[in-house]
Amino acid sequence: MDNGSEGFDAEYDVVVVGFGFAGGVSAIEAHDAGAKVLVVEKMPDPGGISICSHGAICSTRNPDGAFTYLKATNGGRTNDAVLRALADGMQDNEAHARKLAELTGGEFMIRERGGNYPWPGEDSFYYTQLVDIPNFDASQVYPQVKGRPGGPMVFYMLQRNVEDRGIDVWLNSPAKDLITGADKEVIGLVVETQDGIKRVRAKKGVILASGGFENNEDMKKQFWQIMPVTTAANGGNTGDGIRMAQSLGADLWHMWHFHGSYGFLHPDREKYPYGIRVKRFPDWIPGKEVRAVVQAPWIMLDQDGKRFMNEFPPYVQDTGWRDLEHYDPVRQCFPRIPALLIYDELGRRRFPMGNPAYNERGMDYVWSQDNLKEIEEGVIKKADTVGELAEAFGFDGEAAEESMARWNELCATRNDTDFGRPAGTMMKIQRPPYYGGLVWPVLSNTQGGPVHDEKQRIIDVEGKPIPRLFAAGEMGSSFGYLYLAGGNIAECFVTGRIAGKEAATLSNG
Repeated sequence: MDNGSEGFDAEYDVVVVGFGFAGGVSAIEAHDAGAKVLVVEKMPDPGGISICSHGAICSTRNPDGAFTYLKATNGGRTNDAVLRALADGMQDNEAHARKLAELTGGEFMIRERGGNYPWPGEDSFYYTQLVDIPNFDASQVYPQVKGRPGGPMVFYMLQRNVEDRGIDVWLNSPAKDLITGADKEVIGLVVETQDGIKRVRAKKGVILASGGFENNEDMKKQFWQIMPVTTAANGGNTGDGIRMAQSLGADLWHMWHFHGSYGFLHPDREKYPYGIRVKRFPDWIPGKEVRAVVQAPWIMLDQDGKRFMNEFPPYVQDTGWRDLEHYDPVRQCFPRIPALLIYDELGRRRFPMGNPAYNERGMDYVWSQDNLKEIEEGVIKKADTVGELAEAFGFDGEAAEESMARWNELCATRNDTDFGRPAGTMMKIQRPPYYGGLVWPVLSNTQGGPVHDEKQRIIDVEGKPIPRLFAAGEMGSSFGYLYLAGGNIAECFVTGRIAGKEAATLSNG
């Protein structure tokens, strides 16, 4: 926190910190409400982790049903007014995205898709999915990005709208401190630019859209029991906005909650420092297991060589990490970190086991189609028997053989009475050679951060709004219990619109 109002180097109405989806939407909305806007981005390239996403914008035609579902999703951890604002905003997501896409000629697909769990209102959601932009080649425009095709298209749509409006963007310019006047009123921002430290006046407000703390090891150690947890996408998210808000007394929520799965680590951490999530499989809804029909060719064993989980819970990419969190107080360790993922020759031939995604210059890593390159690189090992494979990683080979035999028995009856994995996902592992790799908790994004109200105002520990300070996106997400697929992207669009408009319509400070 920086007290004082003298010596500003630049002056804007609204300053947005972070240029991912939430920052882009916030800036556009503030500009369109009449504000002069600056966006500051820490990294040399914009997009954050948003650009690595699938880009599906969760939307609704039934905001009352959406609210009912979101209320159950959050299990009493987020207040009704915030959830109501999110549900109501989802009703406008499709029209808003289509309006923004006019500049690029983007084409959409509307994909019917409900929630992830069988709560009331589950059928209230659908995806607004950008599927094509004429003459747009993501590999040429964003060569530093690897991931799914939708994220780059959505970000390009937002970036073009920011540029078309003449909104100033400072890259390589991390925000370092909030500048305050009387009564904690935010009046500006200290920014570290390539030309030195700049003090920027924000006459109306500052919007923190700087993401979570995926790459802040100290914060993860203090807020989570589970460790280690590696990030999947980008090194820039280190909780900077959270820390700045804390300096003004911001309350925090949902700090334990993160969206993630399990995945591999590359042995050469300098070559590839991020976690590599396992292949994405279709989600399924509890009670409708019959819809889970894609065979998944692996199981996971703990360090005692025993299977310990349903490898395919309803939403693997969200809760896949949670079974790894078990702590053994007798041995004082996490016996499932790392765990061992095993598959056979038939599994190897089916599809790439890993799914790297990142937004990072100077990085070029693609998982091979036949899963053989990873053996040469040491990510995966190969053996003639399951026991030999387990012992190559220091696991109990005899126990691993017994676990595999048990798994194949369960596959024969298509009934996982041990952990309840859906029958349609089950597949025997019996064709040598066998392959395996160590897997760890891998997070896509954190959900915790400063508490905010339905106007996206950041709230302090006394329950009062911090004057002229707003949050957008996952920087204090409303998801505090179980995640909704596409929900963070929906949140970027909804909360970005709210924060941008609220900040822009304030009187000058």
